[in-house]
Amino acid sequence: MARAGKPVGTGTSTPGDAEQSASRELERRRRELEASLASRRPPENDGDEASKSSSVAGFGNALKLSSEFIAGVVVGAGLGWVIDSWAGTSPWGLIVFLLLGFGAGVLNVLRSAGLVAHAGIRQPDKAGKPED
Repeated sequence: MARAGKPVGTGTSTPGDAEQSASRELERRRRELEASLASRRPPENDGDEASKSSSVAGFGNALKLSSEFIAGVVVGAGLGWVIDSWAGTSPWGLIVFLLLGFGAGVLNVLRSAGLVAHAGIRQPDKAGKPED
């Protein structure tokens, strides 16, 4: 029971006890926060092989896409040069077919990346049936 004349809780603790209590409270809250963050954190990959294989796959994909684009431009320029030399329409065939080759290269890259449907293939609708 409390002594008469003194309010409850006064005179029973020293300033050092209050600091230790605050320190224990902060430590407890820090541990709770670390546990909460650890439960939300995604699992870490321990192996470097996964990162190496993904970088190699990314490099291969980039090489594939760039070669598709360059092939379109080169074939367009080649066709334009052949048509110019055959028909005598020097620079116009080269200019027109170079632009067509550029467009074909962009289309090939988009198709290869899966952003545009391939020619002659119907894309399924949401129900899984090909669209008419």
